[in-house]
Amino acid sequence: MTVKVSSIYVNLPVKDLSRSIVFFKALGFEFNEEFTDNKGASLVINESIFVMLLTEEFFASFTHQQIADTSKENEVILALQVESKEEVDELVNKAIEHGAQDKTTALSEEEEAMMYYRRISDLDGHLWEIMYMDMSAMAN
Repeated sequence: MTVKVSSIYVNLPVKDLSRSIVFFKALGFEFNEEFTDNKGASLVINESIFVMLLTEEFFASFTHQQIADTSKENEVILALQVESKEEVDELVNKAIEHGAQDKTTALSEEEEAMMYYRRISDLDGHLWEIMYMDMSAMAN
């Protein structure tokens, strides 16, 4: 049997929901208002990928585990592919202007031949990689 997934919803805890909404709107993202209230907001990545930004209290109600302290550990790296190196730089530079931190690490020579990327941590320390993949380099 082949599994067919129609959408993905990534749930992320945030300390200040309003501040997070302002941050992601400043980067050019939209929110689905139908699934946005004072406990969570549905960040639209595309028509089938959503990030649910949930207040820490609401997020904690879904699990019996501690919320990761992103100043000390990583819980996930969210990677978004865009259409060009310029888009990578534009999105990351906007994020940094609005409070994100540059967390880019060096790639190997082999990786660098295929991919251009930068990494940021958002206002809550969640890691986001914005990347451009050179598909012509992958064919070689």
